[in-house]
Order: sequence, then structure tokens, then C-alpha cells
Amino acid sequence: MLVLKALFWGSLGALAWTHAGYPAAAAVGARLRPKRVRKAEITPRVTVIVPAHNEEAVIGRRVENLFALDYPSDRFEVVVASDASTDRTDAIVEEVGARQPRVRLLRHPRGGKLPALNKTVAATEGDVVAFTDANTTWAPDALTKLVRSFADDDVAYVCGRLTLQSPDGANREGVYWRYELWLRESESRLGSITGGNGSIYAIRRSDYAEVPFGHDLSFPPLAVKRGRRAVYEPEAIAFEKPTPESADEFRRKVRMLPWSWGFLLSGDTLRGVPPLYAAELLSHRHLRYASGALHIVLLATNIALVGEGPLYQAALAAQGAWLALAAAGRFRAPVPGAGIAHYYLLMTTATLASLVRYLRSGASLTWEKAEGTR
Repeated sequence: MLVLKALFWGSLGALAWTHAGYPAAAAVGARLRPKRVRKAEITPRVTVIVPAHNEEAVIGRRVENLFALDYPSDRFEVVVASDASTDRTDAIVEEVGARQPRVRLLRHPRGGKLPALNKTVAATEGDVVAFTDANTTWAPDALTKLVRSFADDDVAYVCGRLTLQSPDGANREGVYWRYELWLRESESRLGSITGGNGSIYAIRRSDYAEVPFGHDLSFPPLAVKRGRRAVYEPEAIAFEKPTPESADEFRRKVRMLPWSWGFLLSGDTLRGVPPLYAAELLSHRHLRYASGALHIVLLATNIALVGEGPLYQAALAAQGAWLALAAAGRFRAPVPGAGIAHYYLLMTTATLASLVRYLRSGASLTWEKAEGTR
């Protein structure tokens, strides 16, 4: 029974810490001892890279949107890294390039997103390299706001803010994503964020490295290991359509998260980083991705311990009530909190499904578009 109780309280404590305790502690720490970023209105030479594989539906407007940015036209270029596109993606980019000499198309054999990005960076010369997805739209001042943190010599990597919008332009930024951005801002004020997003981010060319896993997870810890900073700039805003249904988001997570598991299980994640940042990585990344497994341990041990007293009976009743609330969300019942409970259940289940996928077949270099986001 001692082992069961240790597993029960350990899993419960880990879940409470990663989802509530750590975000609260990070917010308090950021308020008490903020580490400021020295910003200035600078205009370094920037290369904006758009990875694309069969993006004919969106690549034209993506490139046009980048040329509408409020940034000196002679200080940035746009390069589309086509990963062996077989539709009209390449032709569309070439048509735009005929009118706009600052756009270039680089064709690569099918090898996946990371190899295409690495080859493209090597073929460009901007002082800062910015990245964005083909289905993203940037606010007019996004690039200006994104690069101003590079006025601080300690900053190597900057991630902007992704805002989710429905097709009619209405803001669809969900509860979970707002919570995640709030935590990211706290981490940035503490020193460095623990992860970014692929919609809008930039890195100094001198700090770029070819990494085995995605930029979102690899670049922030790499910057810290080199004695640099990875920061969040909430005023550099990008827009994307969210997946239309939670089930679509579940499938997207299962495709994406094997990369995260590869990164976390590589054994190199915590090596060479300061103790505070290691604690942030453990709290925000490792425990967060382990949430699905922790919930299974919590439920299994709770069932085994239900005869040990009212406390365990109340805990099991609470877990049952939460699962019922998630089921209500699945069927769109008008119950307060049901939608977020269902979303949380799907996402934690996705961590387990993606772990199984990673253990079976690893992480695929090639990528697939999420349904409904174009």
C-alpha cells in the first residue's frame, strides 16, 4: 500500500505542479525578479523563410502578406523553401518573384521540413533569419516588433505571438492557448522561454544551428546552453485558422508530438543548462508531456486505494466527475467547463498516442497539413 500511495500522491502532485503550481511560481518569480530585454527600433538585414510542401492554396497570399510588412524593403527578402512540391506551389512563387525581385524560390528534394530549412539558411545571407508557416498571416508591424529584441546582445532567439482566428476574422484564441502564452511571457521575463511556435520566430544567423529535432523545442534550450537568451515578444503577432474540431487538433498533435518525445527522451535536454532553467524545462515540458501517463497512474492507484478511506473515495469521485464533464463536452452539452475538459482529455490522450507512435516508428521528417487550417 505504501508504494501505491506514493504513486498516487506523486502523480497527483506532478499534475498539480505542471498545470498550476509552476505557472503560478513562474508568474511570481517574473514579477519579483524580471530580466528585462533591451529593445530598440533596429532594421537588421532579415531573410524570411517559408517552408512549403504542396501549399498552392495559400502560398500566394502568404508571400504577398510578407511584402506588405512595415519594414524597409531593401532590408529583407522572402525565400520559399519548397520541399519537392508537386502542385502549383513553385509556379505561384515564381510568378510572384517575377514581379517582386525580393522573393526567391529554392527547390529541395523531398526530405522534410528540417533539412529544407537547413539548406535554405545555408543559401541565404541575412543577419537575422525569420521563419513562418505557409498558412500564417503576419500583422503589418510583426517583423519590426520581432527584431527589436535583437538590440539586446544577449538575445539569440525571439518568438512572436500566434493568434487563432476563425475564417470570418473572429478571435478563436482558446483558454488553453491564452494560458500557454501567459506562461511563456512569465518564462521570458525570468530569462528564457522553454519553447516557441513555428508561425513567427527569428534567430540571429550566428546563433543558428542544425538541430536533430524541431526549432520550437531545440532553439530555446540551445540558446541558454550557449549563455544566450530566448525571449517572447507578444507584440509581434501572427494569425492562423485553428483546426475546426478538437478531434482534428488531436490528430495534429499525434502527428507532431513524436518530435517532442524524441527531444525529451534524447537525454540531452537538461545537459548544460543552469539549474533554474532545468527546473523550468522539467516543469513545463517533461511533466506536461507526461500528463497522460500521470493521469493513468493516478486513476489506477486511486481505484486500488478506494478502500483506504474517505479521502481516496472523494478523489475517485472527483476523477469520475471530471471524465463525465469531458464526455459532456464531447457531445457539446451546454455544461460550464465541458468544452475545456474535453479538450484537455483529448490533448493528454494525444501525448500517450504520440509516445506509442514515436516508440514504434520514430519521428517523421516530412510533415502533413492539418485539416481545415488553410
